[in-house]
Amino acid sequence: MSLEIALIMTIVGKGWGETVLEASMKAGAEGGTVLLGRGVGIREKQTIMGIPIEPEKEIVLSVTFPDKKEAILEEIVRAAELDKPGKGIAFVVPVEKVVGICHLDSNGKCIPSGDTSGESGDIKQEGKRGNPDNNEAIIT
Repeated sequence: MSLEIALIMTIVGKGWGETVLEASMKAGAEGGTVLLGRGVGIREKQTIMGIPIEPEKEIVLSVTFPDKKEAILEEIVRAAELDKPGKGIAFVVPVEKVVGICHLDSNGKCIPSGDTSGESGDIKQEGKRGNPDNNEAIIT
């Protein structure tokens, strides 16, 4: 079983990351990661006494399955007002391989997120230094 995975990457102004994360989870994402960054867009060139300012950004990463990506993206656009100039940007990129996404069934067997069949598919469970209790998975 080969899983298709997508990464929704959203870049917004500082303070908007939590809004994006909550919107993505409301639309079906199972989680996300917020990173801090700096950058300047064409509408953000500001200076103080002639010294350029690099605005702080929050970058939200959400890994999801293709059947959920459109709903998640639409909710992010609505909540973060990305349809307005200068509010941010969001885009989707395909993910070739994912390591570490795993849910445990009642027997402790690793099942990839989104697999409702109860079958683990093409998964190799690996633990740190041979420890199978670590519950990391490589999905190919």
